Formats: sequence, structure tokens, C-alpha cells
Amino acid sequence: MGAGAIHSAEDARRLARRRLPWMVFDYIDGAAGQETGAARNRAALDAITLRPRILRDVSQRSLAVRIFGAEADRPFGIAPMGMCNLAAPGADLMLARLAARYRVPHGVSTVASTPLETILEAAEGYAWFQLYFSGDGTGTFKLAERARAAGYQTLVLTVDVPEVGRRPRELRHGFKMPFRIGPRQFVDFALHPRWSLTTLLKGKPVMANFQMEGYDFDRTESRARATWDTLARLRDLWPGKLVIKGVLDVEDARALVAAGVDAIQVSSHGARQLEAAPTPIEMLAKIRAALGPEFPVFYDSGLRSGEDILKALSMGADFVFLGRILQFAIAAKGESGLTQLWQAISDELSIAMAQTGRHSLDRHNHQIC
Repeated sequence: MGAGAIHSAEDARRLARRRLPWMVFDYIDGAAGQETGAARNRAALDAITLRPRILRDVSQRSLAVRIFGAEADRPFGIAPMGMCNLAAPGADLMLARLAARYRVPHGVSTVASTPLETILEAAEGYAWFQLYFSGDGTGTFKLAERARAAGYQTLVLTVDVPEVGRRPRELRHGFKMPFRIGPRQFVDFALHPRWSLTTLLKGKPVMANFQMEGYDFDRTESRARATWDTLARLRDLWPGKLVIKGVLDVEDARALVAAGVDAIQVSSHGARQLEAAPTPIEMLAKIRAALGPEFPVFYDSGLRSGEDILKALSMGADFVFLGRILQFAIAAKGESGLTQLWQAISDELSIAMAQTGRHSLDRHNHQIC
């Protein structure tokens, strides 16, 4: 692989920055406020060290783990991300095919660019539906019922967006969903002709789950009415696994366990919501300590490498999810770029396991310590 190949997440980001319109890159890359929260997340991950161990037979290593009783070929899956087809046409389905190939969950966003039924089929069932509570909840519960009818087994309720965080990079470009093209955007797109010709000729990306009659969505609509009663209603309605994503507080985590959820996902929404939030990697360790070793705890936010993944697993995560770096890989080199980055991260993780004397990623056999 030559100079244009993807050997790391930073390679993917660098190539994507060159190829995407500024507005789209900043939408994917941006964080809340002055982005000090994102910087603190990175600093907290960088401050964690792994323990090198020597003279252990690590010639046979497995990256497989179990998640909700099923075997997954990697300990990392695909976080729900809205409007992925802005990265490249067909991005949602590229991610779905990747999930099927490695038997890992693909988080399907409420605001995906492809209908939830189509993604589930392409993912061969390896997909979880992510839900935002919005407005008075009428549309939210209809979407949950639609996901259930489609065959989704796991629902992920994202709870850290009572209001959409202010991300100045987005605001400066006038980024909106549904996608709108005005004079400024037109100039931006004209200066990035490769993206414009491939993406806009396919039709501008839409929020596909709301193209059906009776499903409306306003990204700016307040999500602030969600309460513990909302959660109880959803728990009653949803017969499968229920994951709550966006948890950064020990007291909330304990209350969620008492409310009967099946897993908690520690996340700062990629630092896109509350700039002053605590770093999720530090809260992961505290939440794991509070809940004990058995309750399923997942993690996302800021992961950039296989070593980052091993750090999150060592801090107590059972499984982790990758987000924007996968979009960068797709923007950089399409499906081949996605495959290259996935392989690079797998290699990084496998090598880090060897360096730390691990042959397995099962937390319960004390391989991670």
C-alpha cells in the first residue's frame, strides 16, 4: 500500500480532510464549544498506560468476545452516526456489510441516511437501532415499534441530548439537517468537485427513516421531555435488549440498573454535547467499580487506535464502539478505506495484546488487569 493507504486513524482523518467539503468535515470532526472537552478526553486516554509483560506464550491470540451471549469477532463495533452518507454514497451499507463480516453490532442512527430495514438486512441482523426521544414522544415510540417489526433485537436509547450541543464549527458553515444548499455551501462544494460529483449526483443525503408517511423529525426539536417514566414506558414496550447510551454519572448508572436496562454505554457523544463533561474514560472505571464485574458496560468516545481499545477494556468496558474515524476512512477511500482502517485497528490491538502478555480479551478470566 502506497502513500494514499490508511495505516492509522490519523491517516484516515488527514485524507478525509483533503477530500471532504469543509462543512461536511467539520460536521463529522467537530465537538462542543471550544472543543476543550474533546482535548481533555484525548489527554485522559493518552495518560493511561498499559502494563508490558514478557516471556508469555502469546503466539495464539483471539480478538473475539461475547456480547449479549453471542460471539463477536472483534471487541469493537460501529457507533450510531447520523447522515453517514455525507462521507460517501452508500456509507451506511458499507458499515452494515462490515458488521456482518465481523459479527459485530452496527449502531443504526435514528437519523441514518438509509432506512433502518435496509441496513438490518445488509448487516445480516448484526445491527442495533439507536433511538432519540423527541418532542412529545409519539414519533419516538412509533419508531421503536417499527424497529421491533423490522426484526431488531437490541434498542439503544441515547439520553445525553436533551438539547443538541452547540458546535461552532457546524454553526459557522450553516450546517443543517435536513441538508440544505445555499450560496456558501455551493462554493464549498465547487471547491471539492470529487465529493460533489459522486455524492450530490446520487441525490443529497436525507434522513431516510422519516421519508415514510407519518414519521417527522426536526433535529432542533427539544428532546428535553424524556424522563425516567419515559424509560419505564420504553422498557415495557421493548421485549429485546435495551442499552442506554450517554451515561457519565455513577448515580445515574445505578438507577438505570434498578430500572431494568440490559446494558449501559458510557459516552460523551464524542465530546459533541457538554464541553465541561467529565472524561468518559475516567467515568468508565468509576461506573464499573460501582456496578460490579457482571453488569454489561459498553464504551464509546474518542477511541483512535487498538491501544485505545485495550485501554477502555482494561478500564472495565465489555465492548467498545468506534465512530467518526470510520466515516473518515470511508470519505478517504470508500469501502476499501474502511477495510484498511478496520484491519489497522485490529492489528494494533493484536500487537498490544502480545506486548502486554494477553492471548484473550475475556475480562472475567483476568487476562485484563
